[in-house]
Amino acid sequence: MTDQSRWIVGVDVGGTFTDVFFLDLETGRYETAKAPSVPADQSQGFLAGIRMQLDDFADIATIVHGTTVGTNSLLERDGAKTGIIATRGFRDVLEMRRRDRPQTWGLWGQFEPVVPRDMRLEVDERTLADGDVRTPVDLDEVMAAALQLREKGAESICIAFINSYANDANERAALDAVRAVWPNEHVDASSQILPEIREFERISTATLNAYLRPKVGHYLERLETLLREGGFGGQVLIVQSNGGLVSLDHAKQVPVRTALSGPAAGVIAAEHIAASAEIENIITCDMGGTSFDVSLIANGSSALAAQTEIDFGLVVRTPMIEITTIGAGGGSIASVDRGGLLQVGPESAGSDPGPVCYGLGNRRPTVTDANVVLGRINAERPIGGGRKRLDVEAAKAAILAEVGSPLGLDLMAAADAILRVANANMAGAIRLVSIERGHDPRKFFSMPFGGGGALHACALIRDIGLAGAIVPRFPGINSALGCAMADMRHDFVQTVNGVLGDTDLRALGGRMNGLAQEGREMLEATHVTFDEVACVFAFDMCYQGQTHTVDVPLDALVQGNKIELNETNVRIAYENRYRQAYGRPLIGLPERILNLRVSVIGKRPSFDLSLLAPTGGETDAALGTRTVWAGDDWQKTSVYERLALPVGTIVPGPAILEQSDATIFIEPDMAGTVDRLGNLIIRSDDNAHAD
Repeated sequence: MTDQSRWIVGVDVGGTFTDVFFLDLETGRYETAKAPSVPADQSQGFLAGIRMQLDDFADIATIVHGTTVGTNSLLERDGAKTGIIATRGFRDVLEMRRRDRPQTWGLWGQFEPVVPRDMRLEVDERTLADGDVRTPVDLDEVMAAALQLREKGAESICIAFINSYANDANERAALDAVRAVWPNEHVDASSQILPEIREFERISTATLNAYLRPKVGHYLERLETLLREGGFGGQVLIVQSNGGLVSLDHAKQVPVRTALSGPAAGVIAAEHIAASAEIENIITCDMGGTSFDVSLIANGSSALAAQTEIDFGLVVRTPMIEITTIGAGGGSIASVDRGGLLQVGPESAGSDPGPVCYGLGNRRPTVTDANVVLGRINAERPIGGGRKRLDVEAAKAAILAEVGSPLGLDLMAAADAILRVANANMAGAIRLVSIERGHDPRKFFSMPFGGGGALHACALIRDIGLAGAIVPRFPGINSALGCAMADMRHDFVQTVNGVLGDTDLRALGGRMNGLAQEGREMLEATHVTFDEVACVFAFDMCYQGQTHTVDVPLDALVQGNKIELNETNVRIAYENRYRQAYGRPLIGLPERILNLRVSVIGKRPSFDLSLLAPTGGETDAALGTRTVWAGDDWQKTSVYERLALPVGTIVPGPAILEQSDATIFIEPDMAGTVDRLGNLIIRSDDNAHAD
């Protein structure tokens, strides 16, 4: 890194486009870019996106990357060939799971674990649930198992012993034995990845980490090499699923924590934008080329889930921003099934070949093709800048052939039907994260982003009854913006499994403070500048005899980033949290501390969103009119250059707002207002002038 290095660059790799946000740390100048993603080698789209604005990588101080390499590997089941060494009698934990099934109301369906049974070997060892070692591990047997897995072609290995969360001595000994004979660094022990009770979740998380390590590690190493060859001498940081950042080296060791990395960055940006716009309740709607990702921000804060199921049976237990994903992106393919019903997604055309209108060989219509045919996307000005013109006639022919003819619909009715089905799918995802979790969607604004989100914002307001929508200044690169905003974060969890009244809280507080210190040292090792380092402490607790826990924040017990525990205050904190969750505490029952949790957050210099605000109204934003299909007919529609609209502008519908990274469609009977930061607030006509 040279003295002139001044840019911070956020890069989010999506299924169709790679989005890049550039911020000049000295002047506050910013730039944006979109480049086509290259699924076979994400580094190509990554580097191409940066080179659209910067030729000399030496000018870059920090790169923050939201990656989908790990997520795609899990969904496509193309990770490394992995072996497991398990306690004798327990090699099938990964396959037995929780005995759930793919079809909730059916008895059919199948599950294929990422590690087949012949690659799951057993050895003699046994640790009891109280931590006592009944049978020491046979290290000769461990090494023989490792060599056998190596001969079978395993690239990585996971050691997963029963009850190792209570005492990891056998696992640590086995880990050292395997490393003595294993040809690479891809060796994991479950107690290192997740020292937490619940066998399946721990073994699943550790196994998936081993499964991802070679592929994610190779990608990050290759990316770092290419950046260094281009003159980059700064720091590469990776977005985790919890919305925090870690160093590139840490991401290579624990890649399972980068699943849903890109969508998490989008939620981080949404949280900052909503706070600046003084809107507390937001439902984020990230519509890219392949998926529609939904998350809920209530009272200004996003929610973290303790575990997530990436795909059926692929359970990852690590803190993640709660995100619901469905196959409803711009590239989602529309088809008529054997029953004569119109289906949209989950199969996607992605970036290669992409929608029919891209002219790259696809013959099946997509959501983007429907928007083009209905006039909502300007065929002469496709987003991303990679194509001169979209092929409207090809899109029309595909919609008629694949949807119109089978359903007996004309062209416009068929295209409109594709969008109606896609909107219904998206509305279902929004209801899932709001109504089904006790939230009234009428009190929430949606925040549509991604390349396609703002085309569907008004339909979702109408269909769900949302308060409105807030479209960010740059919806198409919102996740890349979130990369530039995110703080560094390390999360720790350990199982306690003790009754509150019988637990040595002084010793427990010491353990938690020790983890906090470990986290601070990890932050210091990155040499990143922080405005503040904050430590967050919590327990997972329940009443004796219960299975499900509630998270209990312990903020009131923290003094100077250290925690001081006492029984009375812990009990009060638990009862308050239990009351919030269930209405009333169960006074008199013993309270159990299942897990402790410590988060260490390095807060990077805050991002001033006013940098993105419109600077004036010197340029005429009006681009003319064109006819757009709205409702059941063509309507004359005003078209604007979105970024040229000054603060305070009210845009009545129907209207199209175009910009290089996205298109916004305002339906009739709705209107958009440009706020002081350049966001577009969309409401129904009756509420368009509300503060």
